[in-house]
Amino acid sequence: MARAVGLLSGGLDSMLAVSLLQRQHVDILAVSFVTPFFGSDRAEEAARRLGVAFRAVDITARHLDVVKHPKHGYGRNMNPCIDCHALMLNVAGKIMEAEGYDFLFTGEVLGERPKSQSRPALAVVAKESGYPDLVLRPLSAKLLDPTKPERERLVDRERLLDFRGRSRKRQMALAAEFGITEYPSPAGGCRLTDPGYSRRLRDLLDRESDAGADDMRLLALGRHLRLAEKTRFVLGRNKEENEKLEGLFRPGDLKLFVRGVMGPTGLLRGSADEGARRLAASICVRYSDAPRDKASPVRLVPIPNTMTGAAGVEEELSATPAPAEVIDPRII
Repeated sequence: MARAVGLLSGGLDSMLAVSLLQRQHVDILAVSFVTPFFGSDRAEEAARRLGVAFRAVDITARHLDVVKHPKHGYGRNMNPCIDCHALMLNVAGKIMEAEGYDFLFTGEVLGERPKSQSRPALAVVAKESGYPDLVLRPLSAKLLDPTKPERERLVDRERLLDFRGRSRKRQMALAAEFGITEYPSPAGGCRLTDPGYSRRLRDLLDRESDAGADDMRLLALGRHLRLAEKTRFVLGRNKEENEKLEGLFRPGDLKLFVRGVMGPTGLLRGSADEGARRLAASICVRYSDAPRDKASPVRLVPIPNTMTGAAGVEEELSATPAPAEVIDPRII
């Protein structure tokens, strides 16, 4: 029996690729990846429904380097899909080699995405993965050059498919044939394809090239404002986001909240002179339940260094709500 490691996102294409090979009795390990930009929950659920072994692999460190310095550039937003897919296949290939699997496969469809799934792009991804002759694309295999698992009859090429383009009609028909009734819409799996998130990420990397994983997670939360070249201010939009922000403060940050009323938690990061602190306080009041016609007390709490115990001095400022003309130009 042939054995294969497949990339499973949990989307329809990757589920169909798994199902096609299951029908050829291939023993499958489905692999998904975890970074600040996407997780593996959807893939894990898909693997459970498909009845295949599953493994989630955290590739944050290597993936951050790809996001910051993509050899083949970005897509429409900050998504370095060609470099990202090559990295995933390289990681999956290492598992394949270490554990005695025979080949790799993905759910990619020729021409479905103009930049990352053109014929040249698919060839580049396979080559730069380090396993150019072992990457099978079951949904479009008949339109591509035969790979080693096909030539060596580990799989029957005639039972693979010739899907091409962006229409999902054939995929949906095949899903119905296979009894796959639950699958997500094509979009929404990766934050790097989101225009709003990408705008924040560009702003961050333009000013903080050493930004790490927690910075990337922070970008997904709240309202973001650029108060100065080296000063960011993030405000939670609801209780859930306020709670998540609590886990992303780091030494040197200032935590802001309006005393005595419901409102956002604010995270002030970077150069926080008196002007920046007062501006942040007034913005914090604007998004709180504080009265609009008078000043309110805003607490500024320095985040201590947990290693040394060193902490700054708490401060309370009296602030009135910042007007829209002050806030809007600073929103990232």
